[in-house]
Amino acid sequence: MGKGGNQGEGAAEREAPMPTFSWEEIQKHNLRTDQWLVIDRKVYNITKWSNRHPGGRRVIGHYAGEDATDAFRAFHLDQDYVRKFLKPLLIGELAPEEPSQDRGKNSQIIEDFRALRKTAEDMNLFKSNHLFFLLNLAHIFVMETIAWFIVFYFGNGWIPTIITAFVLATSQAQAGWLQHDYGHLSVYKKSTWNHLVHKFVIGHLKGASANWWNHRHFQHHAKPNIFQKDPDVNMLHVFVLGKWQPIEYGKKKLKYLPYNHQHEYFFLIGPPLLIPMYFQYQIIMTMIVRKDWVDLAWAISYYARFFITYIPFYGVLGAVLLLNVIRFLESHWFVWVTQMNHIVMEIDREPYRDWFSSQLAATCNVEQSFFNDWFSGHLNFQIEHHLFPTMPRHNYHKVAPLVKSLCAKHGIQYQEKPLLRALQDIVRSLKKSGELWLDAYLHK
Repeated sequence: MGKGGNQGEGAAEREAPMPTFSWEEIQKHNLRTDQWLVIDRKVYNITKWSNRHPGGRRVIGHYAGEDATDAFRAFHLDQDYVRKFLKPLLIGELAPEEPSQDRGKNSQIIEDFRALRKTAEDMNLFKSNHLFFLLNLAHIFVMETIAWFIVFYFGNGWIPTIITAFVLATSQAQAGWLQHDYGHLSVYKKSTWNHLVHKFVIGHLKGASANWWNHRHFQHHAKPNIFQKDPDVNMLHVFVLGKWQPIEYGKKKLKYLPYNHQHEYFFLIGPPLLIPMYFQYQIIMTMIVRKDWVDLAWAISYYARFFITYIPFYGVLGAVLLLNVIRFLESHWFVWVTQMNHIVMEIDREPYRDWFSSQLAATCNVEQSFFNDWFSGHLNFQIEHHLFPTMPRHNYHKVAPLVKSLCAKHGIQYQEKPLLRALQDIVRSLKKSGELWLDAYLHK
C-alpha cells in the first residue's frame, strides 16, 4: 500500500501543470544576466546555458524576451537532438490566452511562411547534391595547382606573379563561399561532418577560424542590419549606415570622420583593407585570446603550406608580400559581394518583426546567371539564403518563386536587381547616409 501510495503521489507531481507566463513578463527577461525565450509556446531560461551555446552566447541572447521559434528552426538541422539540450531549461509555457507571437507580429505571415518551409521540405530542397560541392572543392584545388604551376614554369617575373596572385585570390574567394556552405550545415545531414569539413576549408584552405566565423556570422543571420546585434553593421565609427545612425551622429555632433565623403573614402579603406588588415588581425587575436588551439592549428597549416610552396620562388619577404596582395584582391571581391545585398537595405534599431519580414527588410537579390551564381557563391540569392540558411545553395532558385509569391500576397517588397546596379547602389547608399549626417550635423 505504501509503495503504491508513493507512486500515486509521484505521478501527481509529474502531471502538475506547468507555470504559465504572459509576454509582458517574458519580455522583462532580456538582459545578459537574465534571459528567457520562447520556442513553440514553451518558455526557456537560457541565462546560464547561453555561454555553452555552440553558436555563441550572443546569437541566442539576441532573442531574449522574444519568440525564437522560426530562428530555432532556421539554424538547426536535427531539431529533436537540440531539444534534448532545451529540456532542462524549460520553466513553463505561454498562458493560454497569450498569442503565439510577441509584440503584435503578423500571425498570418508567420503561418504562411511556415507552410512555405514545409513545402520546401516536401520538395526535398534541403537535400544537397554532393557532386555540386565536390566539384566546387575540386575547382579550388585546380586553381591552387595552376597558380603554383605558373610560377614554377614561367618563373617569378612580374607578369607570372600578377597572374598567380589573381588566380590565388579567386581560389580564396571561392573557398570563402564554400566554407560558408559548410558553416551553415547545408551540405551533409549530420552536423558533425559539416563542422569537420568547415574547419578544413576555412582553416587549411583559408587560414581563418571556424569558431570565429560561426560566432560572428550567425549573429548577422539572427538579426540582420540591426545595430548592436548584427556585427556586420558595426563600422567602428568609420561609416554611418542607414537613416537612423547618421541622424543620431549628426544630432550629437559626432564627427570621427567626414561622413559626407564616406562614399569616396570607402574605396580607400573599405574593400582594400577589410580582410588584410581588420579580419586577419581579429581572427588571429580571437583564436589566441579564446585559446582556440584546434582552429589555430588548422590556420597554421594554411600558412605553413603557403610559405613552403612560395618561399622557394620569392624568399620570405616576397612570399609575405604575395600573401598580402592576395588578401588585398580577395578583400575587394568579398566586400562588394557581401555589401551589395545588405548595406543598401534598411539598417536600424530592433523593429521586432517576424522572421520572414525581418529578413526581407534587410536583404535583396541580384539577378541569376551562371556568372553571378559563381561570382557570389549564390549569395545573389541572399533573400532565400537568409530565410533558409541550411538550404543548399544550388536549390535557392527553386524556392525563389515561392518566396516571391508569399511577398506578393502580403505586400512585402522583393528586391532583385542587375549586378552592376547592385554594386553601384552600395556607393549611392553611403552617399545618402553621409548627406543625412551632414544635414543633421549642421542644422539639428
